[in-house]
Amino acid sequence: MLPGLTGPTGMIARVRIVAMIQTYNEQRFIAGCIEHLYEQGVEVYVIDNESTDDTRAIAERYLGRGVAGIETLARKDCFELEAQCARQEELAQTLDADWFIHHDADEIRVSPKLGQTLAEAISEFDAAGYNAVNFLEFTFVPTRESPDHDHPDFQKTMRHYYPLLPVFPHRLNAWKRQDARVKLGPAGHRVEFPGLKMAPESLYMRHYQFLSAEHARQKYVARRFSTAETDSGFHGWRARIKPEQIVLPSERDLRRYEGDHLLDPSNPLKHELLGESVRVPELRRANAGLLRRLKQSAAVRVRSLSVRDGR
Repeated sequence: MLPGLTGPTGMIARVRIVAMIQTYNEQRFIAGCIEHLYEQGVEVYVIDNESTDDTRAIAERYLGRGVAGIETLARKDCFELEAQCARQEELAQTLDADWFIHHDADEIRVSPKLGQTLAEAISEFDAAGYNAVNFLEFTFVPTRESPDHDHPDFQKTMRHYYPLLPVFPHRLNAWKRQDARVKLGPAGHRVEFPGLKMAPESLYMRHYQFLSAEHARQKYVARRFSTAETDSGFHGWRARIKPEQIVLPSERDLRRYEGDHLLDPSNPLKHELLGESVRVPELRRANAGLLRRLKQSAAVRVRSLSVRDGR
């Protein structure tokens, strides 16, 4: 039995939960992610996108100890999110589980209730008749004061975060097994299916976006994205960021982590801080272009009025 299912159960039936984790060169994160989910009563199914590092070898060490299976998804020399989500939609029809989570390796998902496991929280929602769960995101980043956490103990040393909520629900991607195929919406962040009944309370997710400026350059600047996806608006700033735009925030502008049950979701940001270094200059250029067009339009109107009035 999974560790997260050994506590007091009362009358609530435990459900089998499988987190489907898509990976590509996630050797920094995969072991800690699997171990955490195992402790939380959640099994893992890994879809590896032909990693060139030790991601798959690390995951294989956990087969039978948290990992239910591993498969390879062919990579077409670029990052294709739609193909990964489509594979998870297929797996959600065939894997033996009551609930599924669309999960990334750099995420740590928890209950906000002290002492409650993820499996216990989802089981409570299931017993109450809900079939989907949202997660509030807390983005952890390195800072100017403490810039490098690219080591196995990053969870112990990278302690500053900000709450992120572009829209609500933002991470509605845990769901109860459905007879028909579900749809994983934008970037896999929101599941869609008829009769969806979202739990009234959100669970929490710590997102370790990158561990150092160099890691951010490897993760975003060096990555090749699908042209079709970027042309359709997928990936946003991630596909456009330049090395000089990777700027770390100050600890003064963030919140300090003291415990999962003490994470503060109030006054969340609508945009990721790293993305702002790309977005703000682009908005400035767009606004400058708009201002030039407005000035040109105004000048044309003035000349037109002058001609009409004989001036």
